[in-house]
Amino acid sequence: MICEQIMAELISAEQFDNRRSRLDNEFVKEAEELLEKYRNGDRTLKLLLNEQMSKHTGFRTGGPADYFITVPDTDLLKKIITLAIKKEITYYIIGNGSNMLVSDSGFRGLIIRIKSEPELDFGQKNEEGRTVVTVSAGCSLAKLATECASRGLKGLEFAAGIPGTVGGAVVMNAGAYGGEIKDCIVKAGLLDRTGNDLELDRDGLELGYRTSIIRKKNYIVINAQFALEDTDPEESRRLIAELAAKRREKQPLEYPSAGSTFKRPEGYFAGKLIEDAGLKGFCTGDAQVSEKHAGFIINKGNASSADIHALIGEVQRRVFEDSGVRLEPEVIFLGF
Repeated sequence: MICEQIMAELISAEQFDNRRSRLDNEFVKEAEELLEKYRNGDRTLKLLLNEQMSKHTGFRTGGPADYFITVPDTDLLKKIITLAIKKEITYYIIGNGSNMLVSDSGFRGLIIRIKSEPELDFGQKNEEGRTVVTVSAGCSLAKLATECASRGLKGLEFAAGIPGTVGGAVVMNAGAYGGEIKDCIVKAGLLDRTGNDLELDRDGLELGYRTSIIRKKNYIVINAQFALEDTDPEESRRLIAELAAKRREKQPLEYPSAGSTFKRPEGYFAGKLIEDAGLKGFCTGDAQVSEKHAGFIINKGNASSADIHALIGEVQRRVFEDSGVRLEPEVIFLGF
């Protein structure tokens, strides 16, 4: 009886593996056919197999994703999502990957990277006299901030040094130096997990400290609209330069990292808590709590994702022992 049960389980597992293999092969074939229709001579538009995620994350670590594709427009994105769902392929959307930690074993499924040529539409002024700017999700946040500054529009100067895309910034309500996305966003165009369109205004986005309804519901940002005040372009550029100088002085920009590793606990500063716990410069493998700014965990050269993950956990444990404060990672974990 036991032997018969084991045999049945083996046959069932084999049938599952065969079905999975068939769906994977069909996905690759149909994805290639789909991309060929959109290529228009652009040979960079292709499906990559076993793509090392270390090429696409701020930490410069991470193992292979089964499939990886960079999509330049919404129409192709919708079709790729539909195909992935049809073939039962798990998918995950990224922008620059600047605040992600992907496991050393990688990701079993499809990584879709949204990256497009900057599409900025500078529209008319709204009722409050602010210029409405619409931008694609794949646009660099720094590009958006500097372009607005050059046109004499203020409100996004804080974002010029944040190494991400507009889409990722909206998802996380990115912020720095007293400014954040929710201060000037009007609305965002989104897709749900099945590729259906929706639009949410600022209130509907439920933007909070490094969170939003987008992250909670796993929506996908397609574009965003901001309302910005007029200013002297030189004043805006000067502020961007000042903030850039502060970053270079206080942050370990010379090393791979995901930016600030932990969210700011209410009433505290994460870096100060970590430093007070005696962890400045503390290492696990080649992952280190930065000696320049304890709020950053950096890759000194050859750190693995496991090193970084272990160090994050150790910092959390030691800070809680020292202060009773629980640090919450700002980093997004994938594959752990």
